[in-house]
Amino acid sequence: MSATRTTGEPRTPSGLAVPARRSVWQSERWIPILMLLPSLVLIGVFVYAFIVWTGFVSLTGWKTMVKDLSFVGLANYELLFQDFRFQSDMRNTLMFTVIFIIMTMIIGMFLALMVDRKVRGETFFRNVFLFPMALSFIVTGVVWQWILNPATGVNLILKSLGLEHVPDWYVSTTIVPSIPMGQIEFGLPLAIIAVAIAAVWQMSGFAMAMYLAGLRSISDDLREAARVDGANEWQLVSKVIIPQLKPISMSLIIILAHISLKIFDLIYAMTGPGAMFVTDVPGVYMFETTFRGNNYAQGASISIIMLLLVSLFIVPYLATSMRKEKK
Repeated sequence: MSATRTTGEPRTPSGLAVPARRSVWQSERWIPILMLLPSLVLIGVFVYAFIVWTGFVSLTGWKTMVKDLSFVGLANYELLFQDFRFQSDMRNTLMFTVIFIIMTMIIGMFLALMVDRKVRGETFFRNVFLFPMALSFIVTGVVWQWILNPATGVNLILKSLGLEHVPDWYVSTTIVPSIPMGQIEFGLPLAIIAVAIAAVWQMSGFAMAMYLAGLRSISDDLREAARVDGANEWQLVSKVIIPQLKPISMSLIIILAHISLKIFDLIYAMTGPGAMFVTDVPGVYMFETTFRGNNYAQGASISIIMLLLVSLFIVPYLATSMRKEKK
């Protein structure tokens, strides 16, 4: 008698079929999950669980070293938005973010366009522009505090050139145009410009690197086609190159906004809250409230608001990216 053989089954030398034994550990689909599991557990505990705990603390009356988890609802948030310092922080964050993002992107684009021309010593200039990224914001804050000191630094050079009225830089309390709003004067604090200069100096090299990578990915044929059609260099940049760099610009906006909205170390090292809180930001306020004032509930409230501000930029970006991947 001849038996019908089922193809694909392992067999002994005598031709007998051997039952397939597949262990869970041998299944390839479990390998990625097992590799990611430790990271997922750590992220779940030390990121998301702590976020939930912070949100819960912000709804309690824990205002001293003695733990008080009595529920008070949104009372801490209500007091926060009525606070002069926090209103100043939100104004300063808005102005700093706008200046920081716009100036960093403009300078980064300009540097990238210059380096993209394949100038002699390109590697040297690239490294020089990227060097500030090797420094921490603490170091940057200390250095620029010396440079923009109203009594020394760059003001000595300005005075040597015959200028009588030199800027007060980060000690200025002037706000332009000074529009009354709530408990504060809404406008641009001139002191925040000094802080933005230091931040732009550090991050413009990063923007240059991102734009330079995008420029190198643009086909030379596309550039030549635009030149054949009669486009000059300005039209080539504005009508061809910049539209091609839109995805990079969007990514750069998200990254820079994330940095600016949670900025702490640069301002803490360079100016601190400043007179009349003209250079204060939520990060500094949260640090002083939580770790110096021991007002843990209010500090947690500031942290949650900072998280929500960052989410306003990141969540829509992630949602848009996921929709594009599904198409």
